[in-house]
Amino acid sequence: METNVVNEQVRVAVLGGGPDAEREVSLVSSQSVADALAKNSGFVVQRHVIGRITREALTAIRADVLFPVLHGGFGEGGPLQDLMELDGRPFVGCRSHAARLCMDKLASKLTSTGVGLATKLGAVFNPRDLGCPLSFPVVVKPIHEGSSVGVHFASSPQQFAIVSAKVKEDMTKNSGRSYMIEEAVMGGRELTVGVLDGKSLPVIEIKPRVAFYDYEAKYNRDDTQYVVSPELPAEVELRVRSGSEVLARAIGIRHLCRVDFLLDKVGVPWFLEVNTMPGFTGHSLLPMAAAKTGLDMTQLTTRLVEIAIRDHRPSAAGQQ
Repeated sequence: METNVVNEQVRVAVLGGGPDAEREVSLVSSQSVADALAKNSGFVVQRHVIGRITREALTAIRADVLFPVLHGGFGEGGPLQDLMELDGRPFVGCRSHAARLCMDKLASKLTSTGVGLATKLGAVFNPRDLGCPLSFPVVVKPIHEGSSVGVHFASSPQQFAIVSAKVKEDMTKNSGRSYMIEEAVMGGRELTVGVLDGKSLPVIEIKPRVAFYDYEAKYNRDDTQYVVSPELPAEVELRVRSGSEVLARAIGIRHLCRVDFLLDKVGVPWFLEVNTMPGFTGHSLLPMAAAKTGLDMTQLTTRLVEIAIRDHRPSAAGQQ
């Protein structure tokens, strides 16, 4: 697929890596994006492996468009978006405000209730409190991490005490990491909805062979089943697809995201979280859903570059 944005070749810098816990996934995703874009003769593609990049280092990258494929607090949670906004060039993905809102699981849950999506009760984990503020079973997880990093379940006060000790230890090792507690939906069907340029993609159901769809199941195991367009009641499919679109608009998400739900045994889809830079690995779900609509990886990534250019509004800082 040829780019129709400009007649000359567009220089695209794909950024991968980052300083966060999901660095290894980002390295794989960014390579996949770079390989896909390289198949489009309209692009000159370069991949850069970065850490906590500075504004000066970002400016030194010679490119017309930036395509950040980073996962975690720095790369998709606002700080990198701040730098790209100051840089002034087109870039794929959220601006900084929406990125921060989505990276904060509690903030995104509050926003979801405002647009009518059901979500379970949640609370900030208080390391000074020995008790649990919510009804069991609960899930305890970092507020600003993805890929199921640091997720724990507890179904009794005794288990919660064990989990609390592990969480406190992790918070000590990872300064600045905060946790939340959420009422758990046990035994539900895991659904995810990709949103591309404001429009929802086909629903995907995730069927892990293990009890919890953790980091290992997402990226390393080959026995997780993914069902594109699973059999669902029409009202459930409509609710998760339209709800994902409405939530994306309410938060101000642009270009792409993936919204995760758990469908309980009585047919209620509960919102979990929204991811503003979904993975692009061989197991990743947004590319899988896009393929169902006829977009292969090169077409999908090309589309994202095109809409980044379309939506570009140079900032005053970027024009200086």
